[in-house]
Amino acid sequence: MSSQLTSTTVVDSILYRDAFGTPQIREIFSDRALISRYIEVEIALARAEAKCGVIPAEAAREIAARSDFDKLDLDRLRHETEIVGYPILPLVHQLVEMCGEAGRYVHWGATTQDIMDTAVVLQIRAALDLVATDIAELRRILADLSLRYRDTPLAGRTHLQHALPITFGYKTAIWLAMFDRHAERLAQLRPRVLVGQFAGAAGTLASLGDRGLDVQEAMMHELGLGIPASTWHVARDGFAEAINFLALVTGSLGKIAYDVMMMASTEFGEVFEPFVSGRGASSTMPQKRNPISSELMLAAAKSVRQQAGLMVDAMVQDFERATGPWHTEWIAIPEGFVFTAGALNQAKFMLGGLIVDEARMRKNLDMTNGLIVAEAVMMGLAPHIGRQQAHDVVYGACRTANETGRKLADILASNTEVSGYLDRAAIDRLTDPVNYLGVASQMVDRVLAGAKRQALRAWREVIAPRP
Repeated sequence: MSSQLTSTTVVDSILYRDAFGTPQIREIFSDRALISRYIEVEIALARAEAKCGVIPAEAAREIAARSDFDKLDLDRLRHETEIVGYPILPLVHQLVEMCGEAGRYVHWGATTQDIMDTAVVLQIRAALDLVATDIAELRRILADLSLRYRDTPLAGRTHLQHALPITFGYKTAIWLAMFDRHAERLAQLRPRVLVGQFAGAAGTLASLGDRGLDVQEAMMHELGLGIPASTWHVARDGFAEAINFLALVTGSLGKIAYDVMMMASTEFGEVFEPFVSGRGASSTMPQKRNPISSELMLAAAKSVRQQAGLMVDAMVQDFERATGPWHTEWIAIPEGFVFTAGALNQAKFMLGGLIVDEARMRKNLDMTNGLIVAEAVMMGLAPHIGRQQAHDVVYGACRTANETGRKLADILASNTEVSGYLDRAAIDRLTDPVNYLGVASQMVDRVLAGAKRQALRAWREVIAPRP
């Protein structure tokens, strides 16, 4: 247990790690996984060079067979990394020793950043697969909510005030549409981001003569990565795009979390996170039921936004090899993915079991005695007396309703400027919020149809067998 209590961040904390991340995402960015990726890249390089006749085929077979993470002296690797400043040269030292006579061909023609960058691309590919799966599941949950509550009336709010009636399904459809777009963005960024790196010391592959590009192509084929059009040692837009994509995803999660937290407040009481005994409890107030998942999602959104900014800052690099900005990626990329995966996990739990109080939604909708549909009355009266005069008449009636606490319908019915054109039945119809939902439900249908089409395209492209 004592060895588990050495963490200093929430990413690995025994207390917080599964609140802010998931075991799967931590495994992808663990030290073991990262070093194993370095070895995987070195093996792919040797195989590629053997295919291109740069090194003996037998040497490549030996390198692949003998390069073994479990044979590494990790204390030595850590100590040498502290001295060198990078882990690849210390790793190569040990791989050379493992591989015997074939060791002379380990890391042939490569530079440290080639191995490290390509290993990170492999990590990002695995992490994006997890993110894609989570987004797909979240979209399914949001689609279910949107369909179920398509016509459930709810007070729409602007500037924290009642604005006009909407439906809860309309609200969740807006959330769904965001994640439909995120799924599209993810598919589009993969070809730009999942590109390997092999370019040599200054990026020109000079050490391999006229075989450089052939080796590069063969190496990327080994790893299943895209072939770079040019060296990207100091062109970091791909990695920056990946983490800024995560900032967009968690930004959307933060918006959802904010809505749920507000709607779960005592004064609103319209939705609640799933009930789990003890979750969100206070140490002193037994009645408390704090929105824990929403709070964690909001914290993740803020944290990933900082990492996205760090990645953009790291794009500003000098000449053909940076003097520092590269190192900031080692912080931002793992943390960005861990926090994103954690936030998506919290969102799936929270939205998948969301408790919706439709009766409370209706009660809140009616709490202003019809004021929320004052626009409907104005638009109903406008054809008779003109829009501006209708606005002024209804505005005056709203002020009276606010001051007296009476229903807007009663005040309008007693106003001759209104009753002369609208009878009581028309006034009651205009002041009933469920009659002024606009095309909210149709928008839900349109979002659901779009999500279904997108899911079908994804199935055809990824799952359906190809000729």
